[in-house]
Amino acid sequence: MVTLRAYRPDDLDALYDICLVTGDGGKDASALHNDGKLIGHIYAAPYGVVEPDQAIVAEDDEGVAGYIVGTYDTDAFASKLEHEWWPALRQQYSDPALDLTEADRQRVAAIMRPSANPAELVAAYPAHVHMNLRSRLRGQGVGMALLKRWVEQARDAGVTGIHLGASASNSGGIAFWQKGGFMPLAQNERTAWFGMKL
Repeated sequence: MVTLRAYRPDDLDALYDICLVTGDGGKDASALHNDGKLIGHIYAAPYGVVEPDQAIVAEDDEGVAGYIVGTYDTDAFASKLEHEWWPALRQQYSDPALDLTEADRQRVAAIMRPSANPAELVAAYPAHVHMNLRSRLRGQGVGMALLKRWVEQARDAGVTGIHLGASASNSGGIAFWQKGGFMPLAQNERTAWFGMKL
């Protein structure tokens, strides 16, 4: 049985782990990284640490196996990360002698200079989300249930729109977001952008 519940601080390792094993367009990215936490430093952990009230996890008998994280205010969240999250990581990854793969180096570059989500998307859809599920939870409606709960909470908080960027190579993820009510907005070779008005 799968339970959806609010994120707790002791779920942080699960966020990192799930982010890694789904980090290659929905597939396991472990083989791409020498540092298995790098991808989670960007796409999962900061939400649990900086804005834990906007994180929901899915837990089964084996433990936490899925999450949806996000922020109701993308610009404010980016500012928080500059003060509360990135400085320690920038110091940690400043050593040029670190044994990093190409994928690791790309993640380190994103920590050193985070890219901003497209300004026109943020203006129209100020919130954003990230969601990942271990394969054992897929195809059971868990993702839709997580998304529905997050959207309801965002609507109750007065959020007017949500955006997200999905890997352009993740056809299953793209189909999921569209089924969940997100409209395609833009796409480049790496990212497909979607939005939902509330």
